[in-house]
Amino acid sequence: MHIIFNILIVVIAFSILVIIHELGHFTFAKLNGVKVEEFSIGMGPKLFGIQGKETLYAFRAVPIGGYVRMLGEEGDSTDERAFSNKSPSQRLSIVAAGPIMNFILAIILFAIVTGFTGYSVPIVSKIIPNSPAMEAGIKPGDKILEVNKHNISTWEDFKTEVAIAKGSQLNMRILRGEEEKTFLITAEKNLVGIYATTVESPGALQSLKQGFKQTTSTIKQTVLSLGMIFKGKASKDDIGGPVTILRVTWQISKAGLLNLVAFSAFISVQLGIFNLLPFPALDGFWIFVSLYQIITRKQVDKDKIGIINTVGFALLLLLMVLVTIKDVMYPIKF
Repeated sequence: MHIIFNILIVVIAFSILVIIHELGHFTFAKLNGVKVEEFSIGMGPKLFGIQGKETLYAFRAVPIGGYVRMLGEEGDSTDERAFSNKSPSQRLSIVAAGPIMNFILAIILFAIVTGFTGYSVPIVSKIIPNSPAMEAGIKPGDKILEVNKHNISTWEDFKTEVAIAKGSQLNMRILRGEEEKTFLITAEKNLVGIYATTVESPGALQSLKQGFKQTTSTIKQTVLSLGMIFKGKASKDDIGGPVTILRVTWQISKAGLLNLVAFSAFISVQLGIFNLLPFPALDGFWIFVSLYQIITRKQVDKDKIGIINTVGFALLLLLMVLVTIKDVMYPIKF
């Protein structure tokens, strides 16, 4: 019974992220007068659906992903309510609304966790004896300003820089009292040897502010990770797909509700960033096309765009299948 409950929690958590994303598209499509033909949660065969005045609200068999299908999204249409017949700025607002909703949700979820647990700031509270930090001369009370010329505003920023360094030298600029100092530290197995200062029981406004900081920090981490993947610096063993996400979510759900909420915020950011990639069938492709039209004031061939999106969607499905096979045959160890 406990296992069934955890599975249900995982499915609900992931579904909420998708619903929020698609709700962004749906809301702005309606606001811009676009006819929405289907609002679907999940992929694959339809389990059941409710037919509204003009929109089919459907739940599908595979609880991964979802979509909003708009009139005229896959090609030209003579209907004035078609997505393809709206102005570039209207289309831009519709497609950008999904990722933006994911970022807003992440801010709220991170803020909720912060309100209950407090948060860490990049101010040294304690030094581990005989650690690289102690040998370098770092002291309690030092505020970390920069690492390798990258600004540090959250403790997550600091941990990201240490992870990226992979044991190489860290150039740390800190504030001690009113004086700035620079230290060179070589982390041993990503261990610097310092503890952060924890702010306990923050108020609602402070929690929201920290939620925003954590979201921007997570966006930064994600972009850096994508850069490493595209540059070939990331191992295939570090890349996971839907199965990995569900496995990790399953493990974290057993560690407590707040851990699950924090991880859901993290995945919400990943979902937002992924959809911003300028690949056909993703929101980023439509954003690119819309911005191109706004800047150049040129029209695009709607039928060709539809074909490109269809091919892109097929490639995404193929990629999902390949990554899922990889997840099953060569699972990430954690």
